[in-house]
Amino acid sequence: MMFIKGHYFVVLVVLLLVAKAGYTSEITDIIQPVTLVAGKQDTFLVSDFFYAKEYNLKFDVHPDIYLEYNENSNQILLKPRGDFEGPTAINFTLGSAVYQIPVLLTIGQKHRFSYTPKSKPERRMNLMGNFNNWNRNALPMQDEDGDGEYTVEVALEPGQYLHQFVFDDKEFYDPENPEKVDNGFGGFNSVINVPPKYDDIVFLHVLGFNHESGVLTLDFFYEQSGEHGKINKENLFALLDNQALLKETISTEEGKIQIKLPTKDLSGEKVVRLVVGKEGRASNMQTIRLFDGRPVGGSEFNSWQDAIIYSLMVDRFADGDRTNSLPVLHDSLSSKANYLGGDLAGIIAKIEAGYFKELGVNTLWISPVNENTNEAFREWPEPHRYFTGYHGYWPTHHQKVEDRFGDIELFKKLVTTAHDNNMKVLIDFIANHTHKDHPYFRQHRDWFGTFELPDGRKNMRLWDEFRLTTWFEPFLPSFDYINSKAAVDSMTDNAIWWLTEMKLDGFRHDAVKHVPNSFWRTLTRKIYEQVEIPEKRRVLQIGETFGSYGMMKSYINPGQLNSQFNFNLYDVALAVFLNADGSFKTLAGELEKSLSTYGTQNLMGNVMSSHDKTRYMSYVDNDIALNSSDSEEIGWNDPPVVDNAISYKKAMLYYAYMFAIPGLPVIYYGDEFGMTGAADPDNRRMMRFGDQLNKSETEM
Repeated sequence: MMFIKGHYFVVLVVLLLVAKAGYTSEITDIIQPVTLVAGKQDTFLVSDFFYAKEYNLKFDVHPDIYLEYNENSNQILLKPRGDFEGPTAINFTLGSAVYQIPVLLTIGQKHRFSYTPKSKPERRMNLMGNFNNWNRNALPMQDEDGDGEYTVEVALEPGQYLHQFVFDDKEFYDPENPEKVDNGFGGFNSVINVPPKYDDIVFLHVLGFNHESGVLTLDFFYEQSGEHGKINKENLFALLDNQALLKETISTEEGKIQIKLPTKDLSGEKVVRLVVGKEGRASNMQTIRLFDGRPVGGSEFNSWQDAIIYSLMVDRFADGDRTNSLPVLHDSLSSKANYLGGDLAGIIAKIEAGYFKELGVNTLWISPVNENTNEAFREWPEPHRYFTGYHGYWPTHHQKVEDRFGDIELFKKLVTTAHDNNMKVLIDFIANHTHKDHPYFRQHRDWFGTFELPDGRKNMRLWDEFRLTTWFEPFLPSFDYINSKAAVDSMTDNAIWWLTEMKLDGFRHDAVKHVPNSFWRTLTRKIYEQVEIPEKRRVLQIGETFGSYGMMKSYINPGQLNSQFNFNLYDVALAVFLNADGSFKTLAGELEKSLSTYGTQNLMGNVMSSHDKTRYMSYVDNDIALNSSDSEEIGWNDPPVVDNAISYKKAMLYYAYMFAIPGLPVIYYGDEFGMTGAADPDNRRMMRFGDQLNKSETEM
């Protein structure tokens, strides 16, 4: 992980002065830096830092951080001094090797929020925003001196934030703040921008590399306010994987840094990380991934860093077998919400025809293939439209394939065909819920949460109040993993079954934030022990969460998920690209914030559209306003059509940005030619190919 200090990326790695005779490693994960606020204690699970069969750890005493390690719970408590800021590292021993946990100590900046209501609140005056997952109760505002002004201070890193006040349960934006954005629900969110702490630029550049005579040479340049920064070896923090580089491998000359490593020490996959730390500040971290002593690159798939993902919905992609095109018969069901005929045979045909290869795609993300209900059901929200499970998210069995798509053997053939064509396959895994007709719910009602709440309400779509147990629909019971170990064991075993039996390469996990962290930790440990270690391969787990950076990041570490879809960055990018007065300074700031949270070598999914979002083309063609609350209604009654040829050029610009930034680019089917569509289900139209495309679509 990286952290922002001022306007720049800040990361900490390890103290260079830890000397060793060589490099040994029992840890295969890259330990990510953690951030601590001066004077404030925090607790971490060591298993979230790295996987080990047994955690027999010995920690060194740290001069600036009080440390307690509980061997029974495998937790480490850290409390830094209140006056120390800057990079440091916690050293520990596992087996015969010494490792480091990189740490950044910050003195948090606080932003003061204030509001003077016309009358005193009867119950409460609160603040909520995207910095606290829009929690209505976590930040009470107080009028301590009785002058009628309610205030609260919040520690915030530099960046842009959205917020609202809550007065006696009524939400509203700050009328004193002229900067606001549409919240998509008929109102507005106030916008604040927290400035950087420092004005000067600090940056570490990669100049290049050389590989000869059994030595890899890496060259860097340290810039400070446009000039070379004065540095010496004591300013450098360098790692090979998780161990400090030997001092004699590094040399400095003014702003230039050179690292020389014998290639005999670099067999297999290795990671070199370097950062400059001076006077409590740190440069960005440069990360160079190596394979057999050479920086990775080119067209080879060396790691998940190289993935280009294509997201498709089985029923809406290609119909390869007309005999299984069986819509559900229902007098109140629109064809938009019914099965349209896509199947596994259609996907296989497109793989064999080279469709994905021509796009440059090397990874398929396939919507759920589980058996789904044969009936139509009414949605809970008005206007209570009927839908089928064409999308796959209403599973009625954990090991059967939907017969409208094919069968288990055909799915195995799909995976094999993809692998034969040098492509990886991810499948949507639904851990949060099942359909009420699923045998798990029929046979184990105690595995699931309560639909009827004690106060008479339904536990329905209470996304924040009952985040880990709320139901999406009355016919979709949610697991209660907190109170059911059997449910955790069964569902994590089922995930391993799909990985091993189908030879899958990973998962896209649905509704991650509605599933407790303990579930993902159990699943990931099983993946290490039953798949990755015995089969010597890396599995990708990418999750779906809508929430704050803190919420997203709480699930991303070696002990849980590899990444999630970067919807926070996507939201800001849309506003900048689609609004004439949008500033790329805003996007640059958000990108820095994202990189400070997830690191420059992150595996976050970058999107232009998705099956849950209004398609980009409908925005850029001015058919739907950004954050419009009418997108779903437009999709049902007046589906958009692309009228302007320039819109395709504008979409290409967004793609150029999306493929250039760190993270994994994700192409939603049809976006490669500029398919339009309003909100679900209009954004899930049937795919078109070849002569079904017009001239502009073909060119794109």
